[in-house]
Amino acid sequence: MLPTEILQKVEKPREGFYSTKVLGSDAFPVRVFLPHGYEPNYPYPLVVMLHGKGGDEEKIIKLAPKISRRNFICIGLRGTKSLTNQEFQQGFSWGMGHDQDACLEEYIFKAVEMARRQYHIHSERVFLAGFCEGASQAYRVGLSHPDKFAGVASLNGLIPQGCRILSRLNELRGKPVFHAHGLVNSVAPLGQAQRDQKLLVNGGMMVTSRTYPTNHRIHVDMLRDLNAWIVDWIVREDEM
Repeated sequence: MLPTEILQKVEKPREGFYSTKVLGSDAFPVRVFLPHGYEPNYPYPLVVMLHGKGGDEEKIIKLAPKISRRNFICIGLRGTKSLTNQEFQQGFSWGMGHDQDACLEEYIFKAVEMARRQYHIHSERVFLAGFCEGASQAYRVGLSHPDKFAGVASLNGLIPQGCRILSRLNELRGKPVFHAHGLVNSVAPLGQAQRDQKLLVNGGMMVTSRTYPTNHRIHVDMLRDLNAWIVDWIVREDEM
């Protein structure tokens, strides 16, 4: 019989949630969701998930099975700024400013690199998806680095003010963007989201836009439509 330590190495990972960290100037937590029937020989798409203000990696990764239990590997990251006040007893934010931006980019890139080392991930099928404040960061990072992400998904989010996210416009033409928004969202008003959508369309991006009967909370149909959007993109890419 093989020694126990060898058996543990060759055993196929099972569906579920796993915790790990990426190392930099700080140790950043990463929560992983492996799909049902994970097959190491199949190159999976990767969905990088960024939570809203006051959330954390645990809360956002719990949405992964509601997107799909089979189609993707997902990783949830934690905001780089801790929040402790009357509104948020425990939670995190993505912060503001150049230092926070650089820290988040390093965090995301290293988390993707780590996931690719541990699991079989398609290098050209990495999607960045954010909720509320996390969606703003998904816009900023994803559109600033179009070479690193297959597409960007915003759930109830807005393009951050003052960010030059269209500075690489030529590389962004044809880039897929999923834009999902609540009809009665008072935190991120629908009118502003629609202006963001128009900006992206005018920039030549392929924007899929949906609205839902909800406020700033995630509607279950947003997650189903996010799954369909990624799958449709993969099918089109395979047919080309």
